[in-house]
Amino acid sequence: MTIPSGSPETSTSPSAPTTSVGAATSAVTIATYSDYAGAQKAVDFLSDEGFPVQHSAIVGSDLHLVERVVGRVTVFRAALTGGVAGIWFGLLLGLILSIANHGEGAVLGVAILIGAIGGALYYSITHALTRGTRDFASRSEIVAGRYHVTVAAGYSDRAKATLAKLSGASS
Repeated sequence: MTIPSGSPETSTSPSAPTTSVGAATSAVTIATYSDYAGAQKAVDFLSDEGFPVQHSAIVGSDLHLVERVVGRVTVFRAALTGGVAGIWFGLLLGLILSIANHGEGAVLGVAILIGAIGGALYYSITHALTRGTRDFASRSEIVAGRYHVTVAAGYSDRAKATLAKLSGASS
């Protein structure tokens, strides 16, 4: 079942399930969305309407790990990445040493150069040691299939009534 973005999947009926959120608080799901933006919009609307949002939560379910491959890693790319990281480390260390040596500029330049060379060597050697077992770079994120807007049980009726205004306004 596909749920339109920004539209709640569940109705705001009084029979919404109660779940445990936190150690001693029970929460009621007042709406479910297919994307985070829809759930965020609902909580923002509750806030705009004066609802005490500190009693609400956005709970993701049906979690999936998504690893997006962003490119191939070669020894050259590893060395380039390491060199840039080394420049930053050398700059930081160089600034500290330069201050300790009363503003000696040559110390800063040497520290940056050593950092760049050291970083390039370190990254390229560690990449070569993997022997091709992971020749790609990626970014991982956890995404949810559904996002449930929940509120503390004592606030559910007020939250449902307030969200009904949002559903009526967007129709």
